[in-house]
Amino acid sequence: MMATMMNVLDSTIANVALPYMQGSLNTTLDQTTWVLTSYVIASAIMTAPAGWLAQRYGRKNLFMICIVGFTITSMMCGAAQSLEQMVLFRVLQGITGAAMVPLSQATMLDIFPFEQRAQAMAIFGIGVMVGPIMGPTLGGYLTETLSWRWVFYVNLPFGIIALTGLALFMPKTPIKPELRFDWTGFAVLTLAIGMLQLMLDRGQGEDWFQSPEIIAQAVLGALGFYLFLVHMFTAEKPFIPPAIFRDRNFTGALVLMFFTMAILLSSSALLAPYLQNLSGYPVSETGLLLAPRGMGTICAMLIAGRLGTRVDQRLMIGFGLLLLGWALRDMSTWTPDLPIPKLVTSMVIQGFCMGCIFNPLTVLAFTTLPAQFRGDAAALQALVRNLGAAAGIAVTSFMLVSGMQASHAGLAATVTPYARPLLESPRAAHLLDPTTTQGAARLNNAISREALIIAYNNDFRLLSFLTFPSLAMLLLMRRSRPPATVAA
Repeated sequence: MMATMMNVLDSTIANVALPYMQGSLNTTLDQTTWVLTSYVIASAIMTAPAGWLAQRYGRKNLFMICIVGFTITSMMCGAAQSLEQMVLFRVLQGITGAAMVPLSQATMLDIFPFEQRAQAMAIFGIGVMVGPIMGPTLGGYLTETLSWRWVFYVNLPFGIIALTGLALFMPKTPIKPELRFDWTGFAVLTLAIGMLQLMLDRGQGEDWFQSPEIIAQAVLGALGFYLFLVHMFTAEKPFIPPAIFRDRNFTGALVLMFFTMAILLSSSALLAPYLQNLSGYPVSETGLLLAPRGMGTICAMLIAGRLGTRVDQRLMIGFGLLLLGWALRDMSTWTPDLPIPKLVTSMVIQGFCMGCIFNPLTVLAFTTLPAQFRGDAAALQALVRNLGAAAGIAVTSFMLVSGMQASHAGLAATVTPYARPLLESPRAAHLLDPTTTQGAARLNNAISREALIIAYNNDFRLLSFLTFPSLAMLLLMRRSRPPATVAA
């Protein structure tokens, strides 16, 4: 749990430090975003082979190597003197940290019996949620009081604690030196994931498919996925065993995880700039206003852990999705002068939905899956979680920009000298006079602000509609039951 918290913390804590890195490393803002992109791509690529590596070298050995590597590369990121060094060290950090989440999840599933998994998952989830809650706040505090380099140095105590705990208490798993690595499958999957992540990260800035770069990345990514599927179903010993997808619950959970992460992460990515740019909250207050979301998640996970196997997990997931859809639909009616109590209530409800979905979903996904597939399954689930988040953020960002442009054009078409407000208010007519430079600028700013509000509302409405395909997946899944006991 400590290792996973450290990994999740590092994926959010660096965001607030980017403007400070820009000046220190003497780069542009566009170049500085590679600090985030390089980590995400390397982590996504190396998540997939985590299951094979754990079987080949032993789960405990791999886990300890990952923590040592992640901690050392974090120190290297903090000491970087140029953008090239920072990007290289972030790639190494993503490679060493990619397996930590699936290894944690697979270990937890192995050491707890079926009856205790829901409660264990609740406690594990609470620990993991500390990362996103602490990330922006801790990152902002360290950057302002010390330096942006301490955003990476802070991983050192967490790494030492996690490594000591694993060395003392984690049971060893058998090593299988006879396993051979499927380099062909890994190569084509790496091509697919790398190109997809690059396309999603750079698409907005390059005007999507108007750019030859994005078209090339899309073609190479689609080719990589096609070759990977063909290889997986035709090779004698593929990189990922196709038998893992025969389990209805696990396959359904993967699809559900993709949509759910797309909804939750993209709504989080939209909320922070909404509160800062439209509502006018400073960065510190924005972090505090988003914190209740984590509190709601913790409460829901405790309740889900208590209910355990006594309630059908599908009902809890369905309740969470319906409540999430309602909360997002309500957000589509927001205005920037939203009262703080209503905002906090909405954050708590959304966090509660997350706990109602993720805890039962993990239990449901692994209940009927054979134990030998848990390592690969945990890695696949982590990979799909990352891809869903990247796809959701990319789609909502594109919809936000295009929606703002369309709304701006529509609103501007209605602003004429014959518009009633301009005629009825001489002061408004003077301040917003388009024939003067200052008036035209004020008028354009007012229209742009209203267009941005409409675009945000449309994005939240779109996310609320995405809960329906997720609900449909529950019809294909079976209720989780304790595995039948086998007589000696």
